[in-house]
Amino acid sequence: MASGDWVKSGEHVIVTGGSSGIGLALAEQLAERGAVVSLLARGQERLDAAAERLRALKAEVHVRSVDVTNADDVRRAVKDLEAEAGPCVALITSAGQARAGHFLEMPDDVFHTMMDVDFFGTLWAARAVAPGMVERGRGTILTVVSTAGLAGVFGYTAYGPAKYAVRGFTESLRQELAPHGITVSAVFPPDVDTPQLAEENKHKPAETAAITGSIKPLDPKDVARDILRGLDRGKPLIFLDATSRALSTVGGAIGPVLRWFMDGKVRSAQRKLASAEK
Repeated sequence: MASGDWVKSGEHVIVTGGSSGIGLALAEQLAERGAVVSLLARGQERLDAAAERLRALKAEVHVRSVDVTNADDVRRAVKDLEAEAGPCVALITSAGQARAGHFLEMPDDVFHTMMDVDFFGTLWAARAVAPGMVERGRGTILTVVSTAGLAGVFGYTAYGPAKYAVRGFTESLRQELAPHGITVSAVFPPDVDTPQLAEENKHKPAETAAITGSIKPLDPKDVARDILRGLDRGKPLIFLDATSRALSTVGGAIGPVLRWFMDGKVRSAQRKLASAEK
């Protein structure tokens, strides 16, 4: 696949979670390539602000306020956007939510929310665009997973399983749609400097922060650039750092070392908490 062949100037890309973070950064860089971009997200104000940023780049932009957990709403939004902007040649499922917390203290509804937003939000968007892509014999679907979909992490008993589900879905979907000329890829970002990470940090246990805190969050623009580079090359799995790549390629072999490292971080954080309480 030559660079950029998966989307050409004037072609339509739909980005869920496109009003901020990774989704917006991808939308900006796709707009700079000449793509017509449609943004789906819940908050209308953020969508309008994101659209203004893209229009400043002379981009054609369409927006829809949609709850990605509602299958019917997502299907209607995609149908309307394709009527306005043309067939969707690429879908990026960036809509997601992360909530960390202690398993014994986590409210039941958080487990439902993580699965609804992260997994079903990805599923319904893919279900909405895939039939048209199959009919046309061309298309690209990118799912945004997480390093939490590669290894279990303290505090992510709700978030991690949802991302594991996205990973498994993506791997199965890739095999089913490949014969129809459709590329399905997954990206596994570590922490990225986004509003979502800021919200997640409000609830993050000290033990989780001890594990992830030594890793500097990536800049969304750099993440978007590396994702597009991976899509240009037709990569089914896109990794943005050495840790994620190692977990994917030799995860089983380094499992004991990884568990030793994370368990040590947890014990250290708990000792600090106990000391602070005295």
